[in-house]
Amino acid sequence: MKFEIPDKPNEEIDSFIIAKTRAYNDRFVPDDFAPLSVYCHNDQGHIIGGLTGKTYWNYLDVEFLWVDDAHRKEGLASEILSMAEREAKERGCTCSMLDTYEFQALGFYLKQGYEKFGSLEGYAGKFERYYLRKSL
Repeated sequence: MKFEIPDKPNEEIDSFIIAKTRAYNDRFVPDDFAPLSVYCHNDQGHIIGGLTGKTYWNYLDVEFLWVDDAHRKEGLASEILSMAEREAKERGCTCSMLDTYEFQALGFYLKQGYEKFGSLEGYAGKFERYYLRKSL
């Protein structure tokens, strides 16, 4: 046997590992993973906000939600998140989950109806990471 930790991950090997893990999971749950993205463009066509995530097993898993600094406090993040949640419900999702760091948007997500169910301390030696969920 030979073990390695490459400086750069091998996308082909990573895809193989993911596929094998999902094949194992298929014995227990449906393989219904689907990407979900929401994009917000300005009048010139530039991206000024968006969300990336996926839906699976009745959950929306929000990975990233971003709004350009110049457009914060305009309600864009709320609308982007709401659009993702609506689409997730159309896909049969009943819950949403995400995580955020204390220097990011905990207050925003709480106002959107998310509840904290866990946290981990010590990121970068000083920050807390919060795990949140919401019933859809």
